[in-house]
Amino acid sequence: MPARRLLPPPLLFLLLLGPSGGGARGSPRGPSAAASTPLAVMGLMPLSDAVEKGRVGRGVLPAMQLALEQILREALLSPYALDLRYYDTECDNAKGLKAFYDAIKYGPTHLMVFGGVCTTVTSIIAESLIGWNLVQLSFAATTPELADKKKYPYFFRTVPSDNAVNPAILKLLKHYQWKRVGTLTQDIRRFSEVRNDLTGVLYGEDIEISDTESFSNDPCTSVKKLKGNDVRIILGQFNEEMAAKVFCCAYNENMYGSKYQWIIPGWYQSYWWEQVIPKLNTSHCLSRDLLKAMEGYIGVDFEPLSSKAIKTISGKTPQQYEKEYNERRGTVESSKFHGFAYDGIWVIAKTLQRAMKYLNATNKNQKIEDFNYTNKELGKIFLDAMNETNFFGVTGQVVFRNGERMGTIKFTQFQDKREVKVGEYNAVADTLEIINNSIKFQGIEAPKDRTIIQSQLRKISLPLYSILSALTILGMIMASAFLFFNIKNRNQKLIKMSSPYMNNLIILGGMLSYASIFLFGLDGSFVSEKTFETLCTVRTWILTVGYTTAFGAMFAKTWRVHAIFKNVKMKKKIIKDQKLLVIVGGMLLIDLCILICWQVVDPLRRTEEKYNMEPDPAGRDISILPILEHCENTHMTIWLGIVYAYKGLLMLFGCFLAWETRNVSIPALNDSKYIGMSVYNVGIMCIIGAAVSFLTRDQPNVQFCIVALVIIFCSTITLCLVFVPKLITLRTNPDAATRNRGLQFATQNQKKDDSKTSTSVTSVNQTATTRLEGLQSENHELRMKITELDKSLEEVTMQLQDTPEKTTYIKQNHYQELNDILSIGNFTENKDAEKAILKNHLDQNPQAQWNTTESSRTSKDFIEDINSPEHIQRRLSLQLPILHHAYLPSIGGVDASCASPCASPSASPRHRHVPPSFRVMVSGL
Repeated sequence: MPARRLLPPPLLFLLLLGPSGGGARGSPRGPSAAASTPLAVMGLMPLSDAVEKGRVGRGVLPAMQLALEQILREALLSPYALDLRYYDTECDNAKGLKAFYDAIKYGPTHLMVFGGVCTTVTSIIAESLIGWNLVQLSFAATTPELADKKKYPYFFRTVPSDNAVNPAILKLLKHYQWKRVGTLTQDIRRFSEVRNDLTGVLYGEDIEISDTESFSNDPCTSVKKLKGNDVRIILGQFNEEMAAKVFCCAYNENMYGSKYQWIIPGWYQSYWWEQVIPKLNTSHCLSRDLLKAMEGYIGVDFEPLSSKAIKTISGKTPQQYEKEYNERRGTVESSKFHGFAYDGIWVIAKTLQRAMKYLNATNKNQKIEDFNYTNKELGKIFLDAMNETNFFGVTGQVVFRNGERMGTIKFTQFQDKREVKVGEYNAVADTLEIINNSIKFQGIEAPKDRTIIQSQLRKISLPLYSILSALTILGMIMASAFLFFNIKNRNQKLIKMSSPYMNNLIILGGMLSYASIFLFGLDGSFVSEKTFETLCTVRTWILTVGYTTAFGAMFAKTWRVHAIFKNVKMKKKIIKDQKLLVIVGGMLLIDLCILICWQVVDPLRRTEEKYNMEPDPAGRDISILPILEHCENTHMTIWLGIVYAYKGLLMLFGCFLAWETRNVSIPALNDSKYIGMSVYNVGIMCIIGAAVSFLTRDQPNVQFCIVALVIIFCSTITLCLVFVPKLITLRTNPDAATRNRGLQFATQNQKKDDSKTSTSVTSVNQTATTRLEGLQSENHELRMKITELDKSLEEVTMQLQDTPEKTTYIKQNHYQELNDILSIGNFTENKDAEKAILKNHLDQNPQAQWNTTESSRTSKDFIEDINSPEHIQRRLSLQLPILHHAYLPSIGGVDASCASPCASPSASPRHRHVPPSFRVMVSGL
């Protein structure tokens, strides 16, 4: 018997026109229904209040009734009329199958099946349709599973599939240039199928699915993973209840706002959040927190009614139809599928109409009412006719592609606690329309599809570089002034005795150090990568050579003072500038060896160091990835260790020499006090600068500022300490600079300097008692040697006096030489009286003494009166010229290569000036 279900009162009115078997038929327009041949169509849908989906069936009945009436009035199928019979499936597989088989067995022959709301019932029935040659058209089954044409070849639907939103999502992603997304899916087959289809749609479209997460009950772990993978555009597939949990987790993970965009299903019920919020655990997520996280999400769903004011196949616009539908349904709850049900009736009518035309055109002896469940030919005709459907209905253009509706997809956005339509996608034309830019993003622009990592080279600030360069230029000008001063006054005793060549090297080293600052400030913002790599080597060489040149010269000068004044035995010390240059050259040679090996074995290369990302200072939705340029190589630590060790030893040695000579008190000869101050300052500044520079390697401005200031300070303080005292002394009291505090030099008449004389410096610190005792002992030994030489030379003198020619030679050629020798001052105190008597005697009776020729005396008389004036006169006449030319050069005096012993003092500059060392040594004689 026909299926009968107890229906609610509103539906009874709709079914009064139908037969008692539960069918319903619209009243015809024109010919009466009784005069028309009925074409039965099986309507399968839930209708009772016992199931939730019953609201869908009850909500679409007024729309179907409107369509049936319109078709009947237009006599679209004349002389036939649609006879739609309803069967309640109650969304139960067993009851749905029973209703289907009862309709097959007890009802009339149904040409088609219309309906299918519940997924499970629809899929079971649709899979068996091929055995009955029945075509099914659904208006509410959106499950993607039914899109499998191999399994469901006779299934069609006017409602777009859940998968139909994926092309629309693709279009939206392309519109906003989102090329990196993530998916979050509830572990339900319906959502998993949509996610899988979306993967296929995005594949090959240059859109990356960077992370795919799924969950069963607690989505927080999956949300956290999405954030960890820097997913900014999230495509969600879950129901209303899980949507609330997802947004609570998003709020807790701060995955909302201007940096994130959520795209979720749009088929949720209106104001769905008001129903699920009371079910949430308010301890983890408050209502305001949920709404804050939901703000701006985009929902994607099919468009229930077309927004275009165009007349449809029924002659009414979608808006006119909607008004009639609302009037017809009365108090029955509206269903969003009513427009698809309305268009579905028209699809069936148009399909049957095309089938009748086909049968009439082929002159076959078949009529449409001849269909039975075993008639495959008519079944195939119905199938092909439905595939050809193409008209504009109230839901838009109705077109099938492989049984799937090519409909219109709408986009809604949650704005201020309500959903607002912001755009739609036309699947037929494959176009996306955003309604007047109604999408409101919480930022100034659409969110980025990822954290935009903008590599930013941390470079030296141009103002900072300009300021330090200006200071460097001032330093180089100062160094140039010192160089000019040193060259101009190189013949002054003050400058000459302080080794002007060494001073020039100090200035040169300082200028090289200054020049390295310009190179340290040039980075990738000024030069290319290749040039920067070259600068890595050049600036290292310049700074290293400059340091060694400057401090090597200072240490060499300090070493010379130390070598002279710390000579306990008071041996002769002739340390010329050439020897100091050799020392500095040796230091530079060591530097060059290290640098050349470094360059050949493991050259410096440009490397990039990336640091942790930082937010954009301008507030843009980007992250800054700081990149620093470094000059490094494979074994950087080893090479720096070698250089630091060498320079450290050099500095320690300089400190030692400066400390040892700290008490030397001749300003013109000794820079050790100022050199020591320089070494101490430079040492401390280098240690502090190196440490701070290493700690601030991630801050190039700070690092460059520290390095530049350390170099400027060290170079400036060194040059000032070396040259400023000399400048002041030369301007105020130049004579005092060359005068020893403890000793008075005897050569007051020698005013001019000998440019070729050695600039070696010897002096005695009178305050050192132990050194004085050593000098006195050595003076005594020298006197004993002089006495012995006197005895030997006396015998030669006695023999020579017997020869008149030689006596005349001596008188004529050595009188002036004697006066020159006697002009040498600073004899020892024990001989001062003797020298005075001797000089006075010679000054008073020079001619008598030289013109008198005495007879020879016996050896006995000579020995007894060896110190008499006559003997002294006679000895000096021959001894002093010999001593002058033979003995004195061996102790640093007159060069032994003097051209002639008889040359006058005025003829030879060697006789006009006796250096300090010569004067001191002679005084000992």
